[in-house]
Amino acid sequence: MNNKSVKDIKNIIESLDTTQYLEYIELLKNDNRKSVKALALKLAKKLDNIRREEERLEKINIYENEGYNNGYLCIGGIDEAGRGPLAGPVVAAVVVFKRDTKINGVNDSKKLSEARREELFDIIKEEAVDYGIGIVNNEEIDEFNILNATYMAMKKALNCLKDKPDYLLIDATTIPGVDIEQNPIVKGDSKSISIAAASILAKVTRDNIMYSYDEIYPEYGFKSHKGYGTKEHYEAIERHGITPIHRKSFLKNVL
Repeated sequence: MNNKSVKDIKNIIESLDTTQYLEYIELLKNDNRKSVKALALKLAKKLDNIRREEERLEKINIYENEGYNNGYLCIGGIDEAGRGPLAGPVVAAVVVFKRDTKINGVNDSKKLSEARREELFDIIKEEAVDYGIGIVNNEEIDEFNILNATYMAMKKALNCLKDKPDYLLIDATTIPGVDIEQNPIVKGDSKSISIAAASILAKVTRDNIMYSYDEIYPEYGFKSHKGYGTKEHYEAIERHGITPIHRKSFLKNVL
């Protein structure tokens, strides 16, 4: 590598397969130029990040693999978005992957940037064997309460699937009235790939709904707070009153 310019080495690094990283890290470390040694360190950090992500993806397949090892054939992960906001719907999603599916970056939606969630949204739908999304509006939330509305959204999501799962992984809850074996997992959206994927589908779907409401009610700032009870949101309610998408049962102290 001593006969190559730093620019040429950078171009070589960009074209490397990950299986070649270790070999080139050693080559670059033995170069006398500080700039090349810095490239070796950068490549080593990149390899370390790749390995950590591979280990994480192995861990978040544990619950799915346990299910398949126990004889289940179709495993779905379920999560919801929007239980806490003052306005808008609650959205649930269910995702079914084939065994040992690995998608870089899939994690609890709250740990991801909006741009990354949007990117993964399309990848998840492409990689999934099946998926479903259920939406329950604010009027139904007021009528049935948020917990029951969440269960309703989850059942709607399940009803969207082509084939009924025989095992469900759910983020810290159990859906009543569903005749499918269920495994509630605390913090499941960071421990199960299918729950994490469901959290992303639910979150992106709900955010997009709130963006559309922001165009109808721009004075409320739905684009920024997605209907949650921020100071900005409460001030907007105080100035303008409530909209048809607000949850009246969440605003009893305001109305």
